[in-house]
Amino acid sequence: MANGKLFRTYTGELIMAVDYRLFDETPNQWWGELTLSDFRRINDGDGYLLELADGRRGQCSLTRNVNKAVSGFLPLYCYRFRGSGNLK
Repeated sequence: MANGKLFRTYTGELIMAVDYRLFDETPNQWWGELTLSDFRRINDGDGYLLELADGRRGQCSLTRNVNKAVSGFLPLYCYRFRGSGNLK
């Protein structure tokens, strides 16, 4: 897994660091899974900007993966992200 950052699209506010895995990237869409670095629940839906380890950014929507939690002292939720357009 690679390290990235998750921002709110409209305010540019940093939500937190994430560990992500990009599964597929085409010129029009990209998707993968991410895990938040700290215990915090965020809302599903649009309005997120994901910055990848190589500095590319793209707008995405998140959906919590209900049956997949990363084990640890506190459960860290796993989210599936889906973006459209090019990563810049």
